[in-house]
Amino acid sequence: MLIHITPYDDVWPGEFAELGARLRAALGDVALRIDHIGSTAVPGLAAKPVIDVQISVAALEPVTPFREPLEGLGFVYQADNTERTKRYFREPPGTRRTHIHVRKLGSFSQQIPLLFRDYLRTHPDAALEYATLKRELADKLAGDRAAYTDAKSPWIWDAIRQADEWAQETGWEAPPGDA
Repeated sequence: MLIHITPYDDVWPGEFAELGARLRAALGDVALRIDHIGSTAVPGLAAKPVIDVQISVAALEPVTPFREPLEGLGFVYQADNTERTKRYFREPPGTRRTHIHVRKLGSFSQQIPLLFRDYLRTHPDAALEYATLKRELADKLAGDRAAYTDAKSPWIWDAIRQADEWAQETGWEAPPGDA
């Protein structure tokens, strides 16, 4: 599948809001937070048109309390995901690309996507630089998703370092969840 970066689309927040409401209804108090993360959560940022959602829970095991409601909505559990700091679900077959990342509330892996999102939201120059990089890499590595992801990593880690400095200077804390 080719990597396709599109201009920001004003419908993305509404799509997340609709999905977030469905997730909240299905998960209830199991979801301690539901957040729109990733590039589609940053106004003005070009992105792959994939809605990324982070659901924060009290514990990753057992998976049943969140797995059953998510599968009830049609999401497909990716049990073979190698990243052990999250549980990962994909969109129901035949629907718009959606990634569901379930992470433990308060963990490093749960905080970083929120910090990165908020840093890009408040630093438009960094967001523009990131969009430029993504477009260049998508053109160069269009058919190699792993190489595309690897090539972005140095920029992302540098931005996270800058975001951490910004957070320390400003007293940033994750705002209330989105849904």
